[in-house]
Amino acid sequence: MAEHGQAKAPATRRFGPEAFTETTDTVLRWLGMAGFLINSRGTTIMIDPLLGGFDMPIMIEMPIAATDVQRLDAVLVTHSDNDHYSVPTCRDLAPVTAAYHSTRYVASLMAADDLPAHGHDIGEQFTVGHAAVALTPADHAWQNEVPGASDRIHQKEDACGFWLDTPDGTIWAPGDSRLIRDHHLTRPAPDAMLFDFSDSEWHFGLAGAVEMANAYPSTPLLLHHWGSVDAPDFPPFNADPATLVDRVTNPDRIHVLAPGEPFTLRRLG
Repeated sequence: MAEHGQAKAPATRRFGPEAFTETTDTVLRWLGMAGFLINSRGTTIMIDPLLGGFDMPIMIEMPIAATDVQRLDAVLVTHSDNDHYSVPTCRDLAPVTAAYHSTRYVASLMAADDLPAHGHDIGEQFTVGHAAVALTPADHAWQNEVPGASDRIHQKEDACGFWLDTPDGTIWAPGDSRLIRDHHLTRPAPDAMLFDFSDSEWHFGLAGAVEMANAYPSTPLLLHHWGSVDAPDFPPFNADPATLVDRVTNPDRIHVLAPGEPFTLRRLG
């Protein structure tokens, strides 16, 4: 715990070149914040990496520096907020990254930053090595309700989630979103969910996150978007895993990973 009582992630487990080698399985590592590294039989993907240069105080040590990343087949970015599209991190990763993928709006920002960007529509599919990837819907256009937050009207299709189908199972990264019941509660059960459970009105909210978790009662929940930023009064960053135990069906599937800790994907059943 932090001094002020905010839940803090477990001690970081640093990793290095071994995380980027050819493998016989699919391994996920939480990067802290909302980021993950996925190595699926040698196909390496980062989702929403933020490895430095953030504009708020951080409570964790990052498990790897961007300049130490060996290689990436792709970086996937769910939306333009700077804890997801970290311009400093993405620029630092550019020498070792084959492609950046996001929504059409975020890809336009990436292209302006001279990154090899590919923009997609919601529902569109593409392939990265061993992984088939599809964009899933999100509702996170918070800027439209905050005067001065943006000089444009943001659309729902500006943000997304990602569904990854790997040789070892499916991974769902829903991204930051308010709950969309006819989507978030009705998909086939993924084999792992990158789980945002913050009690924020522009996220699922705690109640919505629990409803979503219990719609897929056997899916492992890999917690993120918590325990990384020193922000005790800011709901998007100050969630506490302890709030989930009595609310989630089969609570033993809650995984409170340390940044850098490996999780091996397994198919349900």
